Amino acid sequence: MWRPHRGSVLAATSNNNRNGNRNCGGQECPPYTGFCYPAPMDYLWTPWRYAYVTGADKATGCIFCDAPKQTDEKALIVHRGTHCYVILNTFPYTNGHVMIVPYAHLDELGKLSNEAAQEMMVLSQRMEGVLRSLYRPDGINLGMNLGKAAGAGVAGHIHMHILPRWIADANFVSVIGETRVLPEALEVTWERVRESLRRDFQTAR
Repeated sequence: MWRPHRGSVLAATSNNNRNGNRNCGGQECPPYTGFCYPAPMDYLWTPWRYAYVTGADKATGCIFCDAPKQTDEKALIVHRGTHCYVILNTFPYTNGHVMIVPYAHLDELGKLSNEAAQEMMVLSQRMEGVLRSLYRPDGINLGMNLGKAAGAGVAGHIHMHILPRWIADANFVSVIGETRVLPEALEVTWERVRESLRRDFQTAR
């Protein structure tokens, strides 16, 4: 029985059938009917997002104020500085997605002290080097969302995002399916980034 070529949006075109071209993705084309059938739908199960979806409205307090009170492993903190700390994003866009967070609970970058702002940029530079070394990305995203209207998930506590990117990493799964496929577990990312950052600081001394 003929099936549309898996992964294609249209399995055949009317031109192919009218012109006698019987090659439909390596399969025999069906008789021309005036339209083509889409490939069957696939399902990607992401049970790890269930905790986030069901608990998003139940969170109280500030997660960035609470995180430093926990152990590094539980909070996924990879470095603690004098004014800022570096933490993994629990729901990353890509593997290696970290955030540089000041300890002070502030909602605007202009309110950050000069010392904390300087440390945030120094940590951003170091994290760029660590991510390039560990993941060999094609590029790096670095930036902040200030305010809920700008897309900030935690609008009351500023934080800097830094994450590795690869050409075409925003494929149909993420753009249309709103799903990210991450090959590395958070625990593994935490170990790798933490150790690499530790070595980086030791070398700089």
